[in-house]
Amino acid sequence: MLKKILVVSAIVLTFGASSGFAQGKLSIYHWFEYIPQELLNKFSEETGIEVTMDTYDSNETLLANLKGGKLGSFDVAVPGDYMVSIMNSEGLLDEIQPGELSNMGNIQPQWMDVSFDPGRKYSIPYQWGSTSFSVSRDVFGGDIRTMGIIFDPPDELKGKINVLDSQGEVIAMASLYLGIPQCTSDRDQLQALDELLQGAKENWASFNSDGAKDVLVSGDAAVGMIWNGFGAKARAEGANIEYSYPREGLVVWMDNVVLLKDAPNRENALKFMDFLLEPENIAAVTNYARYSAGVEGVDVFLDADLKSQPESVPPADAPAGSFVEPCDEEVQVVYNQIWTRVKQ
Repeated sequence: MLKKILVVSAIVLTFGASSGFAQGKLSIYHWFEYIPQELLNKFSEETGIEVTMDTYDSNETLLANLKGGKLGSFDVAVPGDYMVSIMNSEGLLDEIQPGELSNMGNIQPQWMDVSFDPGRKYSIPYQWGSTSFSVSRDVFGGDIRTMGIIFDPPDELKGKINVLDSQGEVIAMASLYLGIPQCTSDRDQLQALDELLQGAKENWASFNSDGAKDVLVSGDAAVGMIWNGFGAKARAEGANIEYSYPREGLVVWMDNVVLLKDAPNRENALKFMDFLLEPENIAAVTNYARYSAGVEGVDVFLDADLKSQPESVPPADAPAGSFVEPCDEEVQVVYNQIWTRVKQ
């Protein structure tokens, strides 16, 4: 039985002017440790809007909570690429009307007509990056450019692996390792996927997303499945780790700001989205989170070391990344069953 060390909690943070001066409110549903407080303060100072923020630890938690009764409590959220598509199909998003965002033209062309939101009718780009894993070079000196480090680890790493509590990314990574399509309906491939994950979990110490960086810094984990920006932060905080670009492939993602259905402060939500499309403002997120923005003109505002951090500069022979794909209902039911068994 795996010991789950992640404790999921809602954190409420309040920023901005006192209610006596507030020009309305804005309620954000956001990932943990992913936006600098100074930027929220700046938005409040410029607009007089009082900002509150709750946090979640995975795309799946976001979806479950909105469907479970939180829709109508928040104005904007920050789902990953595949989750934008799922949320739209579930009727959880409000459409951005033409002309409602004056800075829409600042979006980089490659991120404008994306598969998960063609024409950007429901979302704007926030940050993008990759999901792989970092390995302690104090513990392991061998080849780390294989997902076997996660799914079939050498003896010195067994029991010392932290995995993100993220169904979509874990299953996508396992599919890449096996060389099978995402969202496969082939029974043999699904069985192989299930067997791989059930066998691999015996070598995992924990599922931890919001502490993925900390367990590497503390040495509680020698291997950590991690988002590249979190990996860079862990290394900056003293962990002797190396980020892997596995030969089998790696997961790439883009987080996006969406306008939620029944947003209580719709006009203020649009102001916030427009604010994040200003290059200087979204660059502040990039400098803080260590990922990449999807907005033109950010380069002049970025920290110099971002251009050379190894977690963002893949080797020349690195494979192309793959987005997590949204599956049809029949396959998703099987995926959910596999994940439930993994977590038992």
